[in-house]
Amino acid sequence: MVKLNVNGTSHDVDVDPATPLLYVLRNDLKLNGAKFGCGLGQCGACTVMVDGKAVFSCLTPAMLVEGRAIKTVEGLGTIDDPGPMQKAFIEQQAAQCGYCIAGMMMRAQALLEAKPDAADVDIRQALEPNLCRCGTHMRILRAVARARDLMQGKSAGNMAPAAATGRG
Repeated sequence: MVKLNVNGTSHDVDVDPATPLLYVLRNDLKLNGAKFGCGLGQCGACTVMVDGKAVFSCLTPAMLVEGRAIKTVEGLGTIDDPGPMQKAFIEQQAAQCGYCIAGMMMRAQALLEAKPDAADVDIRQALEPNLCRCGTHMRILRAVARARDLMQGKSAGNMAPAAATGRG
């Protein structure tokens, strides 16, 4: 039995403690946002947050995150009330196939929670471990920059053009 705190809810899960967190989230808790991509920590599709840091859930045994705060893309908001990161990805139409998007959002969320005023270079560096096969990288980068502004309370109407801020 492993006790996990996922998106603020405690769960007692009857799994082998060595089971990768990804499988526990998807199979036992029915949280399907994190995706199985490579299973080797090389693509980032499975990225979730543990204690505010982005981790590859395919490589993380459930026993290592027992009692720690786990956040998945489902914990960012709801369909009716999406969080700033989700709103920004929707506004910027950052998903094509969508397979990488949950992992991208979680890695970006971890960055912006740690560094709310992250510059574009910080965003690029933070997202580097996550891959997108569809080539929507530029829209993803714009979405994360937009999420940064939303999280700081900036609306589209009071945002300066990217070239003027040096953040584009």
